[in-house]
This record gives sequence, C-alpha cells and structure tokens, in this order.
Amino acid sequence: MGKTSPPDPVLLFTGILYSDERCLLKAKETFLNLFGPLLFEIPPYKWDYSDYYKEELGSSILRTFIFSKKLIDPGELAEIKLRTNDIETLLSTDGKRRVNLDPGYLTLANVILATTKNYSHRIYLGKGIYGEVTLIYKNKNFAPHIFTYPDYKDKKCIEMFLKARELLTRLQILP
Repeated sequence: MGKTSPPDPVLLFTGILYSDERCLLKAKETFLNLFGPLLFEIPPYKWDYSDYYKEELGSSILRTFIFSKKLIDPGELAEIKLRTNDIETLLSTDGKRRVNLDPGYLTLANVILATTKNYSHRIYLGKGIYGEVTLIYKNKNFAPHIFTYPDYKDKKCIEMFLKARELLTRLQILP
C-alpha cells in the first residue's frame, strides 16, 4: 500500500484576456491582493486565436499572464477559480464579461488550467470546477497534447512557461 504525502507547492498564474485597460488593471490588482505578490508578468500581446470572446470582450482582444510569487497547494485551484469568476462578475457590464481570467498552476512536470466546462480529458476538482493538463514537461520542454488550446501551443507561451519553471525551481529551494 502506498503512503500519502502532501503535494509539492505549485506556482499560481492566471491568463488574462481583455480589451479594456482599466478592467485589466483592476483584475490584476484584485488577483494579486488575493493571491500575490507578483513574481512576473508578460507584456500584453494581440490575441486572435478565436472569435469566441469577441461578443463579450470586443474585437481588439489582448492577452497577458501574471504569476504570483506565493506558492500554493494545488488542492486550492477549484477555490481560486471560483474567486476569479467573482472578479470577472465584478468587472462585468450589462451581464457581459470585460475580462476573462484563466487561473492555473505550474509544476515541474506540467501546466494545469481550471475550467467550469467538463470534457473527456478533464478531471473534476470539486465545486463545479475541472482541471486540465494543458502542457506536459518532457525532454526539457513543454509539450501540448491534442486538447491543448492553440494559444498555449504558441512558442511565446511555451517560452514563458519555461521561464516560470526556472523561477519555480528557485522558489522551491528557498527556505
């Protein structure tokens, strides 16, 4: 019989889609007040992988990622997703989101995203939230699988997660 042990702490991040700079700033501030401080973020870039969010966010959608310096227990992801949903609701106008927050965490082995949508490759975490292995680390790189979103397959996204993995390695060594 195997013995249980607590999981290693993981690096929390959120991907943010937005078109209104004020909503981005408020979403970042709220997220970091709840889960911060900021470890690093990437400069916003144009997000044009789909029209899925166009009706809510507009046609000039930007993407950024922020990473929290505070490591978390991976078992907290469902609750974190509920909190980011609350932030989205708070910043909504006329029932439409003005910002989309996609929280997840990074381990030395993978990148996990939280979602409210079930699908064949997702595992139920509790409270109506599912987890998805989005990227796996192998051969010194992150690799997607057949269900990985196109933007997470992008070279700049992979490079960002490799940088975050290096930072996680350093944070796990620190006392």
